[in-house]
Amino acid sequence: MTAPGRPADPVVITGMGMVTPAGVGVKASWESVCAGRSTARTDPELRGLPVDFSCRVPPFDLPSAAPAVELPAPTRLDPFCRFAIAATAEAIADAGLDAHAWPAERVAIVVGTSLGGTSTLEEQHARFLESGPRRLSAALLPRYMPNMVAGQLAILFQARGPALQTSTACASGASALGVAADLLRAGHCDIALAGGTEAAVTPLITSAFTRLGTLSRRVAQPQAAARPFDRERDGFVMGEGAGMLVLERSTHAAARGRHGHAVLAGHGCATDAHHPLAPHPDGIGAAAAIRAALADADAAAQDVDHVNAHGTSTVLNDALESRTIGAVLGPRPAVTSTKGVTGHLLGAAGAVEAIFTALTVESGTIPPCANFAAPSPGIDVDIVSGAPRHRRVELALSNSFGFGGHNVALAFRPAPASPR
Repeated sequence: MTAPGRPADPVVITGMGMVTPAGVGVKASWESVCAGRSTARTDPELRGLPVDFSCRVPPFDLPSAAPAVELPAPTRLDPFCRFAIAATAEAIADAGLDAHAWPAERVAIVVGTSLGGTSTLEEQHARFLESGPRRLSAALLPRYMPNMVAGQLAILFQARGPALQTSTACASGASALGVAADLLRAGHCDIALAGGTEAAVTPLITSAFTRLGTLSRRVAQPQAAARPFDRERDGFVMGEGAGMLVLERSTHAAARGRHGHAVLAGHGCATDAHHPLAPHPDGIGAAAAIRAALADADAAAQDVDHVNAHGTSTVLNDALESRTIGAVLGPRPAVTSTKGVTGHLLGAAGAVEAIFTALTVESGTIPPCANFAAPSPGIDVDIVSGAPRHRRVELALSNSFGFGGHNVALAFRPAPASPR
């Protein structure tokens, strides 16, 4: 957060890239989210499990031209790294940057992921049990370790500034953006590649969430399963994907003729210190994170026009989050959750939803809450449903909450106008 007395130099988003179940690329994902099209389908890889559906990323090929060094063979990359590479390449291109020519020592990377290369770990563990240690791949650790996504991006795009990985469960991607903003404000870098990635739709992880009772059991109607804030919600749908952003100080961006999609005006984080899984019943951590983000943005509660909610579609989260939004911000903000379309992207969710929130600020379009028909008693915030809502958004928040009591809120404003 901005140090007292430090001259304000807003952090702007100059590039965005994403790979989500809603589409490969920002344009495709945004169009699907605005249309409210659920992506949940029966998943052959989950066949035989109590919950056998998910939201999967469509097939895609990695970009070959954008990285500054040659890509490794796809078989040497876990999907969580592949997703991040594709999203980063799109974000760099969108920002008008050249990874072959930029000042590498001044480029930082901060990536959030909750679980790392889970498909690699499950595959190699099965091989270990079947054939013993000699059959393990020597690439197990570099493919699985959560920090390897930051390392791989640094190698591929030749970024020699700080390279960090954040892990705050489902708030990981949002945490990464906050850390990156602080690196820029402190002068530790001039460009930050920041976001989140996750590829944890595996039999083991899906079964683990099923055992916790957090997943929807609507196996006969998977497309109707993710229904944030709806009275018939019964849990979230597993999703996967990545969202990556290029962040710069506004003066740095303007010096190269870029003014950005939106301003990351503030961020706040707070911890419940209550329970490993359940949020605090009074929402104290979520409320504190929202208030901290507003303070960092030099804004008041009544300034907030829109909230992209964490909105997981679980009974507990949605009721508690709606009460918190109402208590802290009042009835004014238009509230949506894009998880009705994408499913829950775990460690990538906060970054992907930050991009959707920035697009809302930039375009004046608030996506609808997919599958929302009617709220359950006690949910009395202004839910956007049925169709996108078009309005000027001067200040928007994106909420992300995670197991362990992690709470992160990000605040976005319109980008400064280009000089005429």
